[in-house]
Amino acid sequence: MTEMSTNPRRLGRSAAALLLAFLALVVLSLATDEIFHLLKVYPPWDQPMHDPGLNLLALSYRIVYTVLGGYIAARLAPHTPLRHAFVLGVIGLVFGVIGVIATGGMDLGPRWYPIAIAVTALPCTWLGGLLYRK
Repeated sequence: MTEMSTNPRRLGRSAAALLLAFLALVVLSLATDEIFHLLKVYPPWDQPMHDPGLNLLALSYRIVYTVLGGYIAARLAPHTPLRHAFVLGVIGLVFGVIGVIATGGMDLGPRWYPIAIAVTALPCTWLGGLLYRK
């Protein structure tokens, strides 16, 4: 096969790797959130969460899941695993910045939380990619 005929397939596999890694992050984060809501550790979904400790708890497992997402992206990448982890981090950074902007005027909790989500996206996915390489 020529180089041209393999590029669309590799592009599709790259997109699938990124999509699966992103979905893993979202599903794990929301499932963990739901468990904490059901256990009444977190307030109901429609209530703000101002307790810094609870926000730190949410950030901590999101960091772990983001590292895992970087690992998944690198593991499933058809080539250049660290680049895939990096791209996932950029996607997370973009969504994080959108979240910071979108929640700017809302009273959902401490302002540092959405900022921390955005700031940790890139280093955490990169770490996941490095863990895959080892």
